[in-house]
Amino acid sequence: MAQITAAVVKELRERSGAGMMDCKKALAETDGDLEAAVDWLRAKGLAAAQKKSSRTAAEGLVGVAVDGTKGVAVEVNSETDFVAKNEQFQDFVRNVTAVALSTAASDVEALSAADYPGGGTVNDKLVANVATIGENQTLRRIASVAVEKGVVVDYVHNAAAPGLGKIGVLVALEGDAPVDVLTPLGKQIAMHIAAAFPLALSADEIDPEMLERERSIAAEKAAESGKPAEIIAKMVDGAVAKFAKENALLSQLFVIDNKTPIADVVAKAAKDAGASITLKGYVRFQLGEGIEKVETDFAAEVAAAAGV
Repeated sequence: MAQITAAVVKELRERSGAGMMDCKKALAETDGDLEAAVDWLRAKGLAAAQKKSSRTAAEGLVGVAVDGTKGVAVEVNSETDFVAKNEQFQDFVRNVTAVALSTAASDVEALSAADYPGGGTVNDKLVANVATIGENQTLRRIASVAVEKGVVVDYVHNAAAPGLGKIGVLVALEGDAPVDVLTPLGKQIAMHIAAAFPLALSADEIDPEMLERERSIAAEKAAESGKPAEIIAKMVDGAVAKFAKENALLSQLFVIDNKTPIADVVAKAAKDAGASITLKGYVRFQLGEGIEKVETDFAAEVAAAAGV
């Protein structure tokens, strides 16, 4: 059986909101598997739905930039938060984001090979930064959105500098409405996205594997009710539909009033403007989401370095 440490129990408590003893039991039941333990707790009704934001672990910065009808987001990771405050690192992320916006780079490999301002490639500059700053850095991901007619609006939550922060959002609005209508609407939707963390634009676009996972959890919970099979099937379908509705951007309730679906917010704005407006897409990058951070004992590292 895997060793269940206090640190793992603490992380499970933070991610699930469940009590310590329930977390210990969940880890024991799943042989220390953190992901399985989260599902176990949820199946037992002891935890809320898992949020991806709870996985945020790496340091660095997210950069966003927009040029009219096109926008791009880039994530560059570092080992510590100190580097994210370094002007050289911030300048690098800012320039890389600008390069991504001005080129056709659609993935990390293409962006790494693109020309960097002042000479060399983006990767050459990254390697040089690692040498001069003295800490490993990684160009992790890139995403872009664009519209034929309309605007792309960017938003950075808790910005470390203009266009740089830990959460970067892009919103693509297409239509005939004027820019002075589209831009504030896009900004409000971007702030909603930063807070609400949608998983996809519409329910149809949510990852099927994620929906299947929710179905399995719902089925286990429903089975404990002792109700007839046909009732259980309806309970499961209802739970999955509720999950999809709450996690698809267009059906999420607007965080500003907590009652109006985003689709209706866009429709009302279009009606008021007397012009077409369509929410075509979005990007939400949260620094380090999905990356597991290895926790180290700083005192032990210092002692080891000193030969103690």
